[in-house]
Amino acid sequence: MPRISYVDPAAIDDDELRGYLEDARLHGTPRPESQAVRAHQPEVLRHFTRTWNAVFKQGIVDNRTKELCRVYVSRLVDCHY
Repeated sequence: MPRISYVDPAAIDDDELRGYLEDARLHGTPRPESQAVRAHQPEVLRHFTRTWNAVFKQGIVDNRTKELCRVYVSRLVDCHY
């Protein structure tokens, strides 16, 4: 099965991007592994993280809607958790 490698944070020169990976490592969200994959495309990591922070950390979306999104995604990927 093909696998996408994780980018080593030490290999990133951009402090902002390295900070996004460190924040994910410390808090567990967004998933550190997913962030390390996104880091292959710095602009994807940058825009994804800014959007994630606006929605989930700064509260642009209310908690009820976020929970509905989580349920939708879990059903979409057939997650039984």
